[in-house]
Amino acid sequence: MPRRAVAAAFALVALLSACTSRIEAAVLTPEPLPAPASTAAPAPTTPYPFGQVQRQAPPVTDGKVPQLNRIDIAEPYVFLTIDDGAIPHPDAPRLIRESGAHPVLFLNARYVRGHEDYFREVLAAGATLGDHTIDHPDLRGKPLAYQEQQICGDADELQRMLGVRPVYFRPPFGSFDQNTLKAAANCGMRASVLWTESVNDGRVDFQTGKHLRAGDVVLMHFRKTFPEDFAAFLRQSKEDGLTPVPLPDFLG
Repeated sequence: MPRRAVAAAFALVALLSACTSRIEAAVLTPEPLPAPASTAAPAPTTPYPFGQVQRQAPPVTDGKVPQLNRIDIAEPYVFLTIDDGAIPHPDAPRLIRESGAHPVLFLNARYVRGHEDYFREVLAAGATLGDHTIDHPDLRGKPLAYQEQQICGDADELQRMLGVRPVYFRPPFGSFDQNTLKAAANCGMRASVLWTESVNDGRVDFQTGKHLRAGDVVLMHFRKTFPEDFAAFLRQSKEDGLTPVPLPDFLG
């Protein structure tokens, strides 16, 4: 074979070898896949550093705590409270943590017993503990000693079970008298808190009008419908241009 033909043959073999190597490299070294998008819920934004006192509650006067049903503010804030603890819904800790709503839990000791770990988890998600009496009785017209037993006893038991002593109180059924306000003060409470709207069966029920207002206190309960009720509160707050913030920041 002539030398030129031999050289051409070697050149062709070298070229084919190089192409094969490139093809193998392309097959054996795939393009890196893009990193999966994060599925974590975005951290809620806050209008001010939560935990920083914005207002003070009225002082205890004549041995009675102040009775409040809303907070007199101009800022577009709304406050969530959740009562009783009768049905410890498993989604509550996650929903509270992801929303950043920071509710006050007005709990009855009888419902917390046996579910201490659950309510510790809810508190750790951003909630504050409140007093709602031991057994949820109607306090109106009851002797001072009986009312103190219910309010102080609830605070004592909650502290023993959850490691936190509440300083805010809500009378069951919203029913109270002057002895209630005295008993709450004697038990170390700073304020008695009622509400302006409530959430039931996935809807917000208004006492007046059709919208939440700045400073409103909204009532929920630990029920089977907790996710629907919680979503209804968040949806209505957003529609009305309000941000849920911690009530204790406005009670000193």
